[in-house]
Amino acid sequence: MFDGFWDNILRYFRYFITTLLGVLLNTFAPLAPLFKNPVTSIAVFGLIVGSLVFVTLTLRAMLGLSTI
Repeated sequence: MFDGFWDNILRYFRYFITTLLGVLLNTFAPLAPLFKNPVTSIAVFGLIVGSLVFVTLTLRAMLGLSTI
């Protein structure tokens, strides 16, 4: 009844990893040419860092994890 159970579990895990990598590559591939110019690379890097800080502060405030 449980023949190949762990093989199936491993197969789902590999599917999840490859799907996640595909989504990340398709998301960040259009940004790669922007990193060739120093000015746009600084702007893109600042935008990414700013977005992460914004999401972090928003979630901390929504969840009540800080006194901000």
